[in-house]
Amino acid sequence: MLIVAEKTYLTVSALTKYLKRKFDVDPYLSRVYLTGEISNFRMRPHAHQYFSLKDEHAKINAIMFRSAFAKVKFQPEEGMKVLIVGRISLYEASGSYQIYVEKMEPDGVGALYQAYEQLKNKLAAEGIFNAPKKPLCRFPRRIAVVTSPSGAVIKDIMTTVRRRYPIAQIVLFPTVVQGADAAPDIIARIKQVEQNGSFDTLIIGRGGGSIEDLWPFNEESVARAIFACPLPVISSVGHETDTTIADLVADVRAATPTAAAELAVPVLSEEIIKIEQLRLRLYQNLRSKLQLKKQAVQKLRNSYVFRQPGRLYEGYLQKIDYLKKQMQQALQTNLNKKQRMQTQLLMRLQKQSQTEKLHLLLKQVAYLEQQLNRLRMEYFKNKHQQLGTAVAQLEMLSPLRILARGYGYVTVAGRVVKQAAELKPDEKIAFQMQDGSVTARVLSITEDEKND
Repeated sequence: MLIVAEKTYLTVSALTKYLKRKFDVDPYLSRVYLTGEISNFRMRPHAHQYFSLKDEHAKINAIMFRSAFAKVKFQPEEGMKVLIVGRISLYEASGSYQIYVEKMEPDGVGALYQAYEQLKNKLAAEGIFNAPKKPLCRFPRRIAVVTSPSGAVIKDIMTTVRRRYPIAQIVLFPTVVQGADAAPDIIARIKQVEQNGSFDTLIIGRGGGSIEDLWPFNEESVARAIFACPLPVISSVGHETDTTIADLVADVRAATPTAAAELAVPVLSEEIIKIEQLRLRLYQNLRSKLQLKKQAVQKLRNSYVFRQPGRLYEGYLQKIDYLKKQMQQALQTNLNKKQRMQTQLLMRLQKQSQTEKLHLLLKQVAYLEQQLNRLRMEYFKNKHQQLGTAVAQLEMLSPLRILARGYGYVTVAGRVVKQAAELKPDEKIAFQMQDGSVTARVLSITEDEKND
């Protein structure tokens, strides 16, 4: 007896789920590494990206979710050869299989990144990156720019410098910034700037691009040329997220050409304001010091030495009078004493009757008179010398002694004039001399050149 089994028909959804299950549980399809060219790519900002990956004989659909695509450091383009890491699964709605991309990078970039890291580690070990950086010139007169003559870099730099610091001169040294000939040409332009010797700052830059486009600025020869440059170097290569070896070696790195120009020059209007502020501070300080000096001069003018110069030697005059009175009293006392002695001798002589004694006494009287006269003259001489010394000391301190040598001083309305600048033509003045005052009128004023 023949038994025919009953046929079971599946729905399309059931079959699709079955096949999707097969894809999802296959360990060989959970992590797939593919290489191929991008096809049917259209950039969708802030969204999932849908495209195809193909080679000469086949094509596979691909999807890259927004979170994964945000980590891509380059801009995918149609026909670009890429390396992709992802998983294979089936889309139930259409029944087609596709790759869900987790990571993507340009094909061949891996080798360049490896070379970049190797050179970076080599130069870091030599201490080039950590070497002291040359300070930028604060007020540059001439700025050299090594970049492409047709790119936006030189236009941005010129516009920014013209706006911020128009007195600086920008000199372009055109160079190739991409390709095999770029590195030697960049080095030649750097050497040309060095040989010129009239520049204050060097800016090296180019616009953004892939790592292949920026690779000349990752060459070791370019890095060493920048490091050896005696001028301060500003590097502005690529976008803000791109970091080249040239950026690390340069003295200053700028995110954009505009930022490089802003680092190279100050804002002229702000510097003028700072100079004006410093000028005002200097003026205020000088005015304060001048006011203090004027107050000191006025204080000296009000001193009794200038208002009443006679008070300088009042004490010496009193001392002279006192010494003179003492001398007169001493002379009178000594004279009275000698006179009494003489009277006593004469009285003794009168009592003696002998002639010899009388003669002897007379001789003694004569001798004593001589001695008295001699002592009196010596005493007067010593006192006179003491008086002369005291008078000479007083005379040395007297302002009148200066007038006695032919000098004088000028006054206007009772005020002592010290400088010619204080007088005016045709002004009436009084010239004080030793024996009187002379009234005169100013005809002309001539100031000494050393006072200018």
